[in-house]
Parts: sequence; C-alpha cells; structure tokens
Amino acid sequence: MGLSITDALLSDPNVVALMQANQTYDAVISEVFLNEAHFGLAEHFKAPLIGLATFGAISWNTDLVGTPSPPSYVPHAMMRFSDRMTLLQRVANLAFLSYDYLFQNFYYLPHQADIYRKYFPNNKQDLYETRKNTALVLLNQHVSLSFPRPYSPNMIEVGGMHINRKRQPLPKDIEEFIEGAKHGVIYFSMGSNLKSKTLPMEKRQALLDTFSQLKQRVLWKFEDTDLPGKPKNVFISDWFPQDDILAHNNVIAFITHGGLLSTTESIYHRKPFVGIPIFGDQFLNMARAEQNGYGVTVNYEELTAPKLLAAIERLIKDPEATKKVQDMSDRYRDQPETPLERAVFWVEHVTRHKGAKYLRSACQDLSFVQYHNLDAILLLYGGIIFVLYCLGLLIRRLWRFLQELFIGRASDKSKSKAKLN
Repeated sequence: MGLSITDALLSDPNVVALMQANQTYDAVISEVFLNEAHFGLAEHFKAPLIGLATFGAISWNTDLVGTPSPPSYVPHAMMRFSDRMTLLQRVANLAFLSYDYLFQNFYYLPHQADIYRKYFPNNKQDLYETRKNTALVLLNQHVSLSFPRPYSPNMIEVGGMHINRKRQPLPKDIEEFIEGAKHGVIYFSMGSNLKSKTLPMEKRQALLDTFSQLKQRVLWKFEDTDLPGKPKNVFISDWFPQDDILAHNNVIAFITHGGLLSTTESIYHRKPFVGIPIFGDQFLNMARAEQNGYGVTVNYEELTAPKLLAAIERLIKDPEATKKVQDMSDRYRDQPETPLERAVFWVEHVTRHKGAKYLRSACQDLSFVQYHNLDAILLLYGGIIFVLYCLGLLIRRLWRFLQELFIGRASDKSKSKAKLN
C-alpha cells in the first residue's frame, strides 16, 4: 500500500506543479514511514530533510539518524512487550527485528528506490544517501508515556504537539448534551481510518446493547445521519472536536482504537480509556496502558456487549485507574516547554544552521559490519584465539620436548645400572 500511495502522491498534478514551480523552501518536512521516495523533494528544493514519525520510534525512522535500538530492552513497535523482556520475549523481539530489517532493506526500500529514480532522475544522491542525510526526526512520543531509550541528538520527542493546551468552546448541542449528563459522559471513537458505520452488524449491535445499559451518556463518532436502534443516551455525529471533548470535566472515560494520538490526548486530559485495538501500534499502546493501570483492552474478535460493559464498568468504578492516569498526565505535562514549541525550535534550528550537520552521527557512514563492530570483533577475538592456539602448540611441543628429555635421561640411567650389574 505504501508503494502505491507514494507513487500516487508524486504523480498528483498538484505535486507536479509544485515541483515545477520556481520556489524555494527552508526545509522539507515529510512523514518517514512507507513513503521514502518523497525524501527526494529535499534535494529537489535544496532544503534540509526533516522527518515526522507519527508512530514514534521504530527501526524505519531510527535508522535515518543512527539512533541505537538495543533489542535487549527496546521492543519492536508491533510487539506487546515492555522494556523489561523475558528471555523468550527477547528471542521473539530479535527475530521480528531481523525479519523487519531484511524486509525493509531487501524488498521495500529497493522498490521505493525505483520510485525515487522515476520522479527525481536529476538528483545527485540516491535514496539511500538521502535517508542517511536526514537532518532531524520529530518523534510523536514522550519518555513519560513510554520507557527510557537512547536517542541521537537530532531525534527529538514532540509527542502531543497536536494537543490544544487551551480548550475551545464546544458546539452548543454537544455542550448541552455533556452538561446535562448527571452521571458523566463516555466518548467513543475508532479514529479516522476505521469507520463505525462499516462495522459488521454483530459488532455494531454489541455496541448498541452496551451503551443502552449505561447510565452515562455516550458521544459516538458515527459516520452517518441515521443509526437504527440508537439508545436515548447516545449522541451520534460524523465529526467531534475530540481534543476539546476529552478536556471537558464531565467526560469521564474514552473508548478508543488505541492509536497513539488518541491515547496521548486521553492521558493529557486525565481520562482513563477502554481500547479496542485493530492494527499496528495500537496493541502496544494498549498493553502499556494496561500495565500502567489506566486502560483496559477488549479484543475486537471477542467484542460482545457483556465483555465491553464489564470493561467500562471496571474502568469507571475503579478510582485507582483515574488516579494513575492523573499521575501519568502530571508527569507528561511537567516539561520546560510545550512539545509544539520544542518542535518549532528544532525545525528553525536546522534551517538556521543549514541542516545542522554537526548533529549527524558518524554511524551513518558505517556499513552493517562496521556499525556492529563485526570486523573488529573478528580481528580482536580471532587474534586472541590465534595467540592461544599458538601458545597451545608451543606448550604441547615444550611438553613433548621435556618428556623426551627426561625419559631419555631415565633410559640412559637404567642402561648404565644394567651394565654395572
């Protein structure tokens, strides 16, 4: 899918017109996952390349700036592991990372390189060189919401920069619906990729049955004007100002697909959440929420009214869940500047210093063998083994020499005694 989207965007008439226009730019900011051929726009416009990693730190973007990702305690984003893995989890993590590396470097990137050459035939750098010269990567995550890990100086955490720090007024009908809820409001949205109206009928009915049994009111992001069987306590709309709704004091919980943007918003606004993960990093995000005590996961395949109702009631009746998400929010908010201010500073810093090449790690110029020190390890330990081998041969020969020497002397003495007798 990424290959077709990449090709479609670069062939779009608006993008073609943009590339043909005599226009200059201070920087080119691009998503860095599954659209690497777009990086050619940086050299085309003679501007530094800045990556935006909406998934947070994964091998597909850490490689751009040489950020180390030790597999012993940095789990792959698709694995539901914490940074404290068991032996079997470390084996699984290493296996998945190895597969990911092989798929990326021997299948996916070569196809992206073909698209790159197709649309940027005059670029001096190929795709691989362009990737290695990425000036900056902005990460949609924060250590307080994940776990400590190493970063290169040009990989900056800006998770939550999309959150509006000042709540905007809600539309009148939504505000009245929320304010009139004596027992609070639960907000339900499965994000922009999965639409509620396309859910199988049995899943939709499970949601309707669940919400009809709640004493709370429910805001449901539903992409149609009509929802047969809609309970009286449910308000539907094809769009909601999610950030401002979660900021409302009378909203007590969130039912989400577990996407990184949504979970970050929910934590920032101190709302515990029930997650129904579908794909990608949503499983890992929900695993972290459960481990930290402010989230409950309901598997989509097992989604039924009793299970969803039990998850909601468990969450809203447990004061510890609210306390834990409040603690997490306080920890996340305790930053010297907002994530957006941090992102703006570093983008401007890179443009002011013409790509800020001084931030570029030397590991970007190393091969796989050099980066992992395989040649040095072979030379060092090979040398040690060779020396030990030679020393072993020397000891064996010395031992044989001494044996022959002493055995020979003993034999001479015995012969002398025999003659005397």
